Amino acid sequence: MPQWYESLFENYALKYDSEVYTRGTSGECDFIESEAGYDKSLKILDIGCGTGRHSIELTLRGYNVTGIDLSESQLNRAKQKAFENNVNIEFKQHDARLPHYNNEFDMVIMLCEGGFSLMETDEMNYEILKNAVEALKPDGRFIFTTLNGLFPLFHSVKDFIASNTKEGNAVNTDNSFDLMTFRDYNKTIFEDDSGNKKELECNERYYVPPEITWLLNSLGCKKIDIYGAKLGAFSRNDKLTTNDFEMLVVAVK
Repeated sequence: MPQWYESLFENYALKYDSEVYTRGTSGECDFIESEAGYDKSLKILDIGCGTGRHSIELTLRGYNVTGIDLSESQLNRAKQKAFENNVNIEFKQHDARLPHYNNEFDMVIMLCEGGFSLMETDEMNYEILKNAVEALKPDGRFIFTTLNGLFPLFHSVKDFIASNTKEGNAVNTDNSFDLMTFRDYNKTIFEDDSGNKKELECNERYYVPPEITWLLNSLGCKKIDIYGAKLGAFSRNDKLTTNDFEMLVVAVK
């Protein structure tokens, strides 16, 4: 039986592109460019690339990008969008929990919970991080966002998501945050690209900064910086707070 994230994304590419959290692509790519030093010779791997929004934007700006994702439906949409934008990008279907590349990329990005934190066990999430770091060349940079475990201790996840949801977007109900596992359990109600209404029992792992630092240190990263992740406006000036729903991580191998 497929996991909830497999069921969600099997026919959700068009609706995904209309979700509120996909609106910040350009600004997020501005940050990625600044971290890349505007060096167009860099090779970038986009893990959990989805419909290719970051891959396509970066390619349009002159970068060499490869995108991988578990969902065939999302990748088909990414390929269609790349064709419409007249850009050539290698999009590959691959499970990020399994080894993929080794010392091949100058930068790896994994944004908007691109696989990491969606997995059903901490071990699976760790494998995604491990494979991402292994894909980097020495001194390569790893940029990703993940759910901020400090947020649910002070705020309602359900209220936050509801306040950032527009008509036609997926809706979360019955949220329950488990303090022992730092997982938010919820029911996600959505309409797929064919107009079918579906309900899925979901859960996502939230992480606190020391966990992320320890995990990346254990994988050999020598410098790890963590910030608050503002939609479409990533910045090293944003100190992480309990009000940030996501955190932005920048690590160097």
